[in-house]
Amino acid sequence: MAKNEADNILSNSFRFVGKWEDLLKDKKFVKVFLSDVLEDYILKRRWYGGKASKLKYIELAEYFKIQQHGEVYYGLILEVNFVEAFFHHYFLPIAFVSDENYASEDRILPININGVEGFIIDAINLEAFRKLVFERILSALPRDKTKVQYHKSSLLNATEYKSSRFMGLEQSNTSIIYNDAYVLKFFRRIYADKNPDYEMSRFLSEKKEFKNTPGYLGSINIIDSDDVNITIALMQEMIANEGDAWDYLLKELHKIFMNLEYKKIIIKNLPNTPLFERLEIHTVPPEIIDWAGLNVFLKVQTMAKRTAEMHVALGSEFEETAFTPTRFNGDYEVWLKNRLLYQFQNRLNTVENNIHKLDGLALELAREFLDKKNIIRKRFIAFDWTKLKGERLRVHGDYHLGQILVKDDDFYILDFEGEPESTIRDRKVKQPPLKDVAGLFRSFHYAIYATIFNNGKEYKGTQEELFEAGELLYRYFIGVFLASYVDKIQANNINIGYNQERIFILKYCLLEKAVYELGYELNSRPQWAVIPLKGISNIINLD
Repeated sequence: MAKNEADNILSNSFRFVGKWEDLLKDKKFVKVFLSDVLEDYILKRRWYGGKASKLKYIELAEYFKIQQHGEVYYGLILEVNFVEAFFHHYFLPIAFVSDENYASEDRILPININGVEGFIIDAINLEAFRKLVFERILSALPRDKTKVQYHKSSLLNATEYKSSRFMGLEQSNTSIIYNDAYVLKFFRRIYADKNPDYEMSRFLSEKKEFKNTPGYLGSINIIDSDDVNITIALMQEMIANEGDAWDYLLKELHKIFMNLEYKKIIIKNLPNTPLFERLEIHTVPPEIIDWAGLNVFLKVQTMAKRTAEMHVALGSEFEETAFTPTRFNGDYEVWLKNRLLYQFQNRLNTVENNIHKLDGLALELAREFLDKKNIIRKRFIAFDWTKLKGERLRVHGDYHLGQILVKDDDFYILDFEGEPESTIRDRKVKQPPLKDVAGLFRSFHYAIYATIFNNGKEYKGTQEELFEAGELLYRYFIGVFLASYVDKIQANNINIGYNQERIFILKYCLLEKAVYELGYELNSRPQWAVIPLKGISNIINLD
């Protein structure tokens, strides 16, 4: 299409003579909509994950109707192709409205349909669309054979639609709160498969009755033209909460570091403990309890129990093959090493290209990282499946404090979508459950350093002394966590290997996670690169 024609269509309302239901059959409209409208619109969306790459063109991979009683909306699956020779798929539902009150940022395209002036908007902004989706889930048949498949869990006790509102700002998805009791998460970036969040949520709720995750209530999946089942939305119960465990721990850590001055604590006199040594709370030295308080260790203990219970639920399935525990083998070892060595080389390049942004301890640790690159590479290569006796399970995959809600002195685990950088297939690979534990330990480490960075001037001691105190506290958190976690796991006959094997896997996964984190920090906030660099240094310098 000539540029003048496209400009004319965009400067005035696009004129379509026909039914709204037939709009996407108009090839001229589709071409302009994809090339001249959506490119600009998508680049500005919070959920768009391709901002670091250069968009080449957008194709309409699939479209389908979301409808009820003659009310029709379109669901679009957009294939966004990048100059760097890869692509993403995104879900965008669209609606036609004639209401001028819709804010300009909600409008995708001005359009005239059969003489009616209006706008195409993201349908999620329209209450009528949200109501229709909720009602379709409520009235879902037990076995839906249509292209758009709605599913309702027996746990969903709603009888009618009352209200809906946005949950708040989110990066990769859009969540709607219904009737102040249920959350429907629309997945924006989608994959040619069932979403792991949907699979895990449904399995834990319906099959294992795991109570410390939002209950699965329903979903929307589509069957695409290749007969692949793709998850579009997931409905779960809304957990009334006091925030996530990240914010909770930051508040606790602030009090703990303020205690250094308040309780006149001399950091160098505090007793140490070996990394990975299991500690019952009553064996934590009284000087540490006096400094940090008993409550934070009780919370760490509870978090450990809930994590173990999650892994018990995921590791006690012997019918559904997607969740059956399995042994380590040669295929897994090859997959793991290829993945990690590729990622490690990427991070080496990132450090070399960004080392000029670092100073102080971060620069010192970055130089150590480069000097010891062969040692780190050998650590990754040292994974030998024949020496491991434990089992692999489906795991959370992106487990950190931000994925845990706090409610009434308890914790609820959510967001099982997996590691953002991983492919959908990699997210479903069975892993040692200690990979999740290592993810949480890295989150503890982050919370400690974030507290020092954000509030360091308020605390007694130099930054070096505060780092020393933080590393000490980190070891006690890990010790208390491991004691409760291992006891619960072993009591339920989940095989995570013998003690030496557990420590090997924890070191391996902590190193993997810290290397993974390093890329984000160097690209986004170099002053925080010291956190993963310190985590890497801790592991490679252990005896």
